[in-house]
Amino acid sequence: MIQTYLQNIVKLLSDNPLLLLFVIAAISYPLGRLKIFGVSLGVAAVLFVGLAIGALDPDLKLPEIIYNLGLVIFVYTIGLSSGPGFFASFRGRGVRDNLFVAAILGAATIAVYFFARAFSVPNTVAAGLFTGALTNTPALAAALEFLKGSVPPAQLESVLAEPVLGYSISYPMGVIGVIVTMVLFTRVWRVNYAQDAQRVREAKTSQQLVTRTIHITHPEIEGQTIQRLMQENAWDVLFGRWKHAQRTALASATTELHLGDLVSVVGAPEQVERVGAALGEFSDEALELDRTEMDYRRIFVSNPHVVGVRLRDLNLPQQFGALVTRVRRGDVEFLARDDTTLDLGDRVRVVTRRENMESVSHFFGDSFKALGEIDVLSFSLGLALGILVGQIPIPLPGGITFKLGTAGGPLVVALILGTLERTGPIVWTLPFNANLTLRQIGLILFLAGVGTRAGYAFVSTLTQGNGLILFGAGAALTMGAVALMMLIGYRILKIPMNLLLGMIAGMQTNPAILGFANQETENDLPNLGYATVYPTATILKIILAQALLVFLR
Repeated sequence: MIQTYLQNIVKLLSDNPLLLLFVIAAISYPLGRLKIFGVSLGVAAVLFVGLAIGALDPDLKLPEIIYNLGLVIFVYTIGLSSGPGFFASFRGRGVRDNLFVAAILGAATIAVYFFARAFSVPNTVAAGLFTGALTNTPALAAALEFLKGSVPPAQLESVLAEPVLGYSISYPMGVIGVIVTMVLFTRVWRVNYAQDAQRVREAKTSQQLVTRTIHITHPEIEGQTIQRLMQENAWDVLFGRWKHAQRTALASATTELHLGDLVSVVGAPEQVERVGAALGEFSDEALELDRTEMDYRRIFVSNPHVVGVRLRDLNLPQQFGALVTRVRRGDVEFLARDDTTLDLGDRVRVVTRRENMESVSHFFGDSFKALGEIDVLSFSLGLALGILVGQIPIPLPGGITFKLGTAGGPLVVALILGTLERTGPIVWTLPFNANLTLRQIGLILFLAGVGTRAGYAFVSTLTQGNGLILFGAGAALTMGAVALMMLIGYRILKIPMNLLLGMIAGMQTNPAILGFANQETENDLPNLGYATVYPTATILKIILAQALLVFLR
């Protein structure tokens, strides 16, 4: 009776992929919120629920289109938000980080080579083990394509099954093992992610900003301009209002300070203290609260014409007598600078005269409704370009070709478009909230698809012949590579942990691990590390998987 009931449930779910998808998502949500030893899986729980359900029956798997759609949406939205930071990183640490990841992948390849030699593992299984432990489907696909051109047709079907076997048995630990190793090291080292984030210069991290009014009392300041003082002292602050001879106005670069003047300064507390000590003393009069002449307001950026344009080029002081002092992007607030560019969905704090406030609001858009809308043209065009780029065959020495695939292509295109921000009238970036929503949906689709499609093969392979040996080798490869990366990266190279966790996810080329890293750090910095090394890791793993086939032949 019970068996028949279960068979009916399995048939219902296998015949209705959408029902299966939403059942997985519904079960995963409460499981992801459970904390064990202070750790919760978050969205990564979708993968494990998918694996468990997929293991019940070979028919319980989601269509490939769901997996691919989720993957494309996820990596594209990540690329759009990470583009500027990705290219900025190559002016500093980007080259080092990519060489570091390449060295780790090279060491992993050597380890697989010697394991295969020691245990007489076929080259096909070894290549599959490599791609599964490092969770890279494009590398598996490249290995299969390589075999199609080098194996007699009569043996092709059985030979092609061998890399898939190695992949399926090592893939789950390619995710679980990484998360376990991450948690172990970060708990032992007691990493403070908030403090760690302050070490990352390329990213917009949340700052504690204060506004103080300073009374000019030092004689040497008399007649000096704000621009000169900023350059000479390298102050990282913003001057807001200036009161001279009982008249209040906006401070500008050319404003000359005189004894007795009052100026309001916005910045981090330690920076504001420096400025106060250099100019005079802090005043009890709070210029920022005086709304008799000047007013301030938080305004939503919903006008696409101001997106991707530097604040200095918007000419706000000339057009409206206005000044942007702070920008809030999601939950992150940072100081507005001349070279700051705005995204849809930002909230800017603007200071101007009361009669100009409505004009300034109209200029920025200030429409919450507009922020919920997505530019379908730019979004679809960007995805189409990414998918096309992913299908371009790229030749390598030795007659080998590879493709970036449905993960690498959209990511590379999104990194470029996210950096450009706009091309003429087309705005490539998405509103912050829309980006996060699409990213979450894409990740759920991807994880559910991967889990259901790998679950049954994982269990069946584990119980066959040398399945346990392969499983142990895959787990050791995964956890060893991550442990080595954390030890060298954090302790020797001093890479901030927020970025390092993203780099590990990028080395694994796995969105599930990135989702967990974001959950752990509670910020977007892992996305920057992920995007920095993902393209290099993808290309290298495609090459190295085929190299194993050749050298272990």
